[in-house]
Amino acid sequence: MLAPLRYGAFRYLAAGRMVNMLGNGVAPIALAFAVLDLTGSVRDLGLVVGARSLATVLFVLFGGVVADRLPRRLVLVGSNVLGTLTQAAVAALVLTGTATVPLILALGVANGMVSALAQPASAAATPQTVPSELIQQANAIIRLGINASMIGGAALGGLLVATVGPGWGLAVDALTFAIAAAAFAGLRIAAPPVTSTRRSVVADLREGWTEFTGRTWVWVVVLGFMLLNAALAGGVNVLGPAVADETIGRSAWGVVLAAEAAGMVVGGLIALRIRVRRLLLLGVACMFAESFLLLGLALAPTMIVLVAASATVGIAVEQYAVAWDTSIAQHIPADRLARVYSYDMLGSWVAIPLGQVSVGPLSAAIGTRDTLLILAALVLLAVLGMLASRDVRQLQVVAPARAADAAQPEPADGGPSDSPTTKPTEPAARA
Repeated sequence: MLAPLRYGAFRYLAAGRMVNMLGNGVAPIALAFAVLDLTGSVRDLGLVVGARSLATVLFVLFGGVVADRLPRRLVLVGSNVLGTLTQAAVAALVLTGTATVPLILALGVANGMVSALAQPASAAATPQTVPSELIQQANAIIRLGINASMIGGAALGGLLVATVGPGWGLAVDALTFAIAAAAFAGLRIAAPPVTSTRRSVVADLREGWTEFTGRTWVWVVVLGFMLLNAALAGGVNVLGPAVADETIGRSAWGVVLAAEAAGMVVGGLIALRIRVRRLLLLGVACMFAESFLLLGLALAPTMIVLVAASATVGIAVEQYAVAWDTSIAQHIPADRLARVYSYDMLGSWVAIPLGQVSVGPLSAAIGTRDTLLILAALVLLAVLGMLASRDVRQLQVVAPARAADAAQPEPADGGPSDSPTTKPTEPAARA
């Protein structure tokens, strides 16, 4: 189960993503309460987080092209350096008392653009760090690591906000970007084929679109997550902190989010061992649990209920995440993987800004409780829609022997082999 850790490239990638996720656990809590402290407006909070999400959505396709053209190590290091600068600027504004909503919004847009560059590269890099027969284990280990970091990040974010203020939480996030950049600097993986740089960006996007639309199970799941993510982003990221402020408190909200990350760790252990042929079917079906936290916030916003719901969500999410990453890695050609991931991210995220921006006015009009119930119903409808697809229900995991035969070895990106006898390769054939 731990075989991927034998490969140095995988260890550097996993370490960088773990540190990134530590910061990602702190940042949403710190940013949410920084805006609430500044204006007290849920609508302003929705605008800030929605603007960042919109920037990520608008630039993620470009990020996919870049990640398939340039060395993914270079993309990851550069984007994390830029992330350090943008988050440090936000932290400085909050700590000095000079922050305004327009300034935070503008820096959030810049950070969203940075995220659009980093995420396709980090997602597509995993299959390059281990042999293809170890992809499922590698995805599970990375998910275990980043979710363990989320536990500490969410708990630390709640503690920092409650004790020294949200500005210090944002400063910690900036520091994690810098540490992650150092980790990614040690990554040695295969470079994209040089011939890809001779074509136009439009041609690259067209090729990625063909791969994306050519498999029904891919675009059906992405459409489902378009609706699901919009509901969750508005309900958990915007209404969640507002409900917590009036009920369980800020530090307790950090514990609730940490419980989800703890559930993800447990889910990752399960995913590491589970062996089913229709892995994607199992993963999508587990997404029914995503409605639990929304229902808890609406009907019983108490510590016991929210922690239990959050932990259950975490366990379920990991089954989907590992199933999706494994399915994409096994069925998409490696030299087009980042572009398919970018279309996946675009489709999955495109409605998130709408969910974040609209949930404030909607809750003001009909009430927070009813808004959360509507969002929970949308989650259930999204999962039912994905399961209605025969291709989603019947997609099967590629047997290890077949995956190994399909692998295409490529030279490392200017770095030494991680093993004297076996070099990580990309497979021939990802919310």
